[in-house]
Amino acid sequence: MKKDLPEKGAVVQRDRETYAITPHLPAGLTSAEQLRRIADAADKYGVEKIKLTSSQRIALIGLAERDIDSALQDIGTPPGQPVGLCIRSVKVCPGTDCCKRGLQDSIDLGLELDKRFFGRKLPWKMKLSVSGCPNDCAEACLRDIALIGSPHGWHLMVGGNGGSQPRLSRRLIENISERSEALAAVERLLDWFTAQERKCRLGKLVDEVGLDELRAIALGQ
Repeated sequence: MKKDLPEKGAVVQRDRETYAITPHLPAGLTSAEQLRRIADAADKYGVEKIKLTSSQRIALIGLAERDIDSALQDIGTPPGQPVGLCIRSVKVCPGTDCCKRGLQDSIDLGLELDKRFFGRKLPWKMKLSVSGCPNDCAEACLRDIALIGSPHGWHLMVGGNGGSQPRLSRRLIENISERSEALAAVERLLDWFTAQERKCRLGKLVDEVGLDELRAIALGQ
């Protein structure tokens, strides 16, 4: 019986024979050229379905194992991380690039988070997101670590997740004015989480440690 292949970002399907892959699309952004490559690969390798995922990815479902590497090479992107103990994805809203309600540049910050942290190995899985305003279209409320734009900067959120035991994130720091400070706070939290070596979502540690101590960690105090 076949199993998931985390190193290739390939998830075995219900038939226990074929796989789904999700080419990495940072911040959910793509182009007409890239979409054509994805469609051409789907035709070439006879995928069963193409699905838009909740994490702003495009899943090619029904690939034979022998075709996984070739399909990713044809598409020209590294694999996404739908499985494995790592930072899975960075979900990003349109922000000030496109949205009339955007207060902060979520795409710029989201792409930088993706560049620095996507695929980073951790004791347990983690999801990040960036929303450009409190409407929170990138669902920071359900992410382990997330940033929400405000008129005065970024609110840092921690401890949210979906799944069988869903929980909402909590506001850790308000109105971080500088992009570099927001990135540094996220990195400090990731370093701390890695050092704990606990096989659980961040939210459980938020409950155990408390917001005050976690805030000091994020601020480097």
